[in-house]
Order: sequence, then structure tokens, then C-alpha cells
Amino acid sequence: MASEETRLLQDDDCQVNRIITEYGATVKPYHERFSSRKKWSILGIISCCGLIPFFVSGSFFPTIPEVSRDLNTTASIVSLTVSISVFAASIGGLFGATYSGFYGRKPIYLFSLPLLVIGSVGVGLSMSIRSLMIWRFFQTMGGAPGISVGAGVVGDIFRLEERGTAMGIFFGACLLGPALSPFLGGVVAEYFSWRIMQLSLGFFGLIILLLVAAFLPETSIPGTRGIDKRRQRLHALGKSEDEVERELGGFVWLNPFKPLLLLRSPVLSAVAVGGGAVLITDYVLLVPLAYTVGARYNITSSAALGMCFIPIGMGNCTGAYISGYISDILVVSYRAARGAWYPEDRLRVTLLGAGLFAPLSMVGVAVGVQWASGLAGFILCLLSLFFNGIGVNFVLSPISAYVVDILHDKSAESMAATNAFRAFLMAILIAPIFPLIQNVGVVWTNLIAASSSVIFGFGFLWLVIHYGDALRTWADVGFSTTTTEG
Repeated sequence: MASEETRLLQDDDCQVNRIITEYGATVKPYHERFSSRKKWSILGIISCCGLIPFFVSGSFFPTIPEVSRDLNTTASIVSLTVSISVFAASIGGLFGATYSGFYGRKPIYLFSLPLLVIGSVGVGLSMSIRSLMIWRFFQTMGGAPGISVGAGVVGDIFRLEERGTAMGIFFGACLLGPALSPFLGGVVAEYFSWRIMQLSLGFFGLIILLLVAAFLPETSIPGTRGIDKRRQRLHALGKSEDEVERELGGFVWLNPFKPLLLLRSPVLSAVAVGGGAVLITDYVLLVPLAYTVGARYNITSSAALGMCFIPIGMGNCTGAYISGYISDILVVSYRAARGAWYPEDRLRVTLLGAGLFAPLSMVGVAVGVQWASGLAGFILCLLSLFFNGIGVNFVLSPISAYVVDILHDKSAESMAATNAFRAFLMAILIAPIFPLIQNVGVVWTNLIAASSSVIFGFGFLWLVIHYGDALRTWADVGFSTTTTEG
């Protein structure tokens, strides 16, 4: 790392848009390769890729009762597919990020989206819980790179001062999935079948695949892909062009779990734990919603139940955009005041989400389910769901931009590593949600989740904000400074 001797990462604006070379030829500063209009069109395409995995997960929640009846099993067993899906998402994200660093962003989309299409068809045709779990694994694994690789694309094309807003827009667009998919999934399940929704996901995955193939350019910074570096090494060894192409023509096996080594950095592992501690509040509310809010207010229709998910999805979109915008303002204002860039300034907005919005929303739903009644109680639950969405994305969106900031040259890999770690935590913690509610009730379950958000979410993020410069020196995993950051 370039200069971790001092408290702050030193700023040097003339280096932010550094000139890079590829095979000795000077090219434009890498954030100026695309026009502003092209950048936003790219952002739109990758947002579609990031949207569909949220539709895969969100459309499933309100159909859990119908799936359990159709497959002659229990809601607790069906909810295990959620844990399996989360685990598959972590694997898919790691594979996608690792190979996107070698082959580039676009080839990963072209490989993973067909897997999502096939998996969606398999889920729609499943006749047993075992078959459902297997196909859900492939379906979710195929969609997962849309998040980590998409964040890498944002890092490829947007400057440091724009990245929080761009990341917020990316996640805000992606999180239209949680806002709309439960309602659509519920409506389709109510009037047609949950299977039709899954087959529809396969169809839309195919449309997005064609969109990527036709209109998405390669955004990786020239000369930084693994295949580019290997080509340069082979040329340096004096090999002919034919020999180089022959050696690079076959599939290169890479270790998809290598990005996890980035988590030996305390700052990365801390933000992963902090984000996971807040994210679990989302799942504690969503997974059993039919049996908590739905049961309390006698909501039996899948379509009506799906509408109950809309507030949390709208909160997700709102929180992602606002927190991204605020985090950019914090980066610029604190850098101007200090005269130097301190990456952890971006994380200051996360304390509101982890310490206020997320835990209070859990208390609000607990009160609405346990003690309140009538229209007032139902409105309290919906408002609490909305503020939970805001709280969760006041944490996750700035964390994503921060991770790309500090590991710009490994943006997709670092995103995949932190997402995989969070997904691993979620896969473990989701399974006990139903048994915990059955044994200790909604109130205590929600209070446990709220306490997790405060202790591990707020606590770990506070430590990173105040001691990030020291923590980064513990394990140098190739952190960016403004001489390497764009």
C-alpha cells in the first residue's frame, strides 16, 4: 500500500484520473473512456442484472405457504430453501467476481445469466422439495454475479466523488426487486400459480441476457484483467502471437475462494460482520411475515400478503439512494476540511441505519404484532417495515461504495468476499428464525435481532470509522490510495 504511515491516506488530485497504458500506448484516463450518457446506459443495464436476483428471492417469500401445500411439506422446511439460496448466492458471487477479474465483466454476465434461466425453469417444474432446493441453488447462483460484478462495473466507470451516488442508484434500482417482487409473486401465486412466477423469471432472465449481449461494453480497465497481464508476460518471454493465443485459448481454472483471503483485513471483516448484523433484521421480518403480520391481521391472500412487502422494498430503494448521496457529500466535505482523503468518512452515515432505523423498526413490528390491533397496528407494522428498509440500506449501500473505494483494483472480488461472508452468516441465521418465533415469540425474536444490529452493526462500524487507518495497517491486501484510486 502506498502510504499508510500517516493517519490519513494522502490526497493528490492530479493522480485521481491517472493515465494508464496498455502495451505501451497511452489511453484516456480510465473514468473518461465513456461519455456521461454511456455511463448511465451501462448503469441501467447492470441494474437490470442486479435486479433479477432480488426478484428471485423476493417473489418467493409470499408463496411459502402455497409452496408448502403444493409440495406437501411444512413452511419451516420450505424456508430452508431460503438458506440454501443465500449460500448459493455467496458461491455464485465468488465465482463471478474471481473470473470477472480475469476475463472481464461482460463474459461473466454471458455465462451466469443462462444458469439463472435454466434454474428458474427447473424451480417452476419441481415436484418435490428436494428438486426445489437443487434448482433454487442453481437459479440463485446464476443471478448472484449481478451484484458483485455490477459493483465492480460501477467502480470501473465512476470517479471517487461520484461513486457513492452511482452505487446508491445501482442498489436503489436493484432493490426495486424487494419492493415489487413480493407483490407480483403473490398476485401470480393467487390467481395462477407460484410456478408461473418462476418460469417468468426465466423468461425475463433471457431478455436481460440478450440485452447484455447486444449493448453492454466491456468496462474493465485496459491492461488490468488477469488475461491481459498473462498475455503481457507471455509476450515478454518472447512467445509469438500464435503461441500466446494458443496458450490463452483454453479455459483457465482459478480459485473462486481466493477473494475470501481479503477478509484477513480487519476493516473488511468488520464491515462484513456489521452489515450482516443489520441485514439479519430484514430476514427476521420478511421470512415469517405471513405467520406474524399476516396472521395477526388475518391476511390469507397471497396477493394481499405480497403487498405487505412493498414498504420494506420502497424503504430499500429510498435508503440506498439517500445514503449513497450523503456518503459522497461526507467524502467531499471531510476531505476538503482535512486536506486529505480518509475512506472511512463514507461510513459515518451507516451509524444511523445500524443504531437507529433498523433496531427501532424491529421494535415497531413487535409492538404491532403482539399488542396493537386494527388499522393503527397494521399501519405501525407497515411504517416499521419501511424504516427497516431504509435502515438496512443506510448500512449496505455506503459499505459497498467503501469497499470499492479502498480496494478499487479488486472491486468485484472485495464485494464478493464481503457479500459471501454476509451470506454465510445469513445462511446460518435464517434457519432458526421460525423455531425461535415458535419458542420465544415475535417480541423476543425481534429484540434479539435489534440488539444484534446495535451491538455488532453499530459497534463494528463505529470501530472502523474511528480506527480504520490503524486497522488497515494490520493486513495490507492492496488498499487504494489516490495514487491508485480513481
